[in-house]
Amino acid sequence: MAVPLYQAKAEFFRMLGHPVRIRVLELLQDAPRPVRDLLADIEIEPSSLSQQLAVLRRYGIVTSHREGSTVMYQIASSDVAELLRVARRILTDLIAGQNELLAELREAESSVG
Repeated sequence: MAVPLYQAKAEFFRMLGHPVRIRVLELLQDAPRPVRDLLADIEIEPSSLSQQLAVLRRYGIVTSHREGSTVMYQIASSDVAELLRVARRILTDLIAGQNELLAELREAESSVG
């Protein structure tokens, strides 16, 4: 029996729902990077990074290849980078809306007091 599309989407977003995975994808948006650079930028244990990279590879979100003794990672599809850019725009709009609401609440509070 086929998985309903909404369930597949939920599983996809659940897979993305880890801060380290999001950070890895952000770092890979512009170009492939070696594991050592990812470790330096994320500052987690190598085993933890390896686990998160394995999840991203298993879902086909990133690919890896060897260059000598260095393992390089890259985003498998430019659509993933676009998804991250869209998420950033959505968050920016949400936060801007919250700041406007906060300003209105503060203004209302000062006029009542």
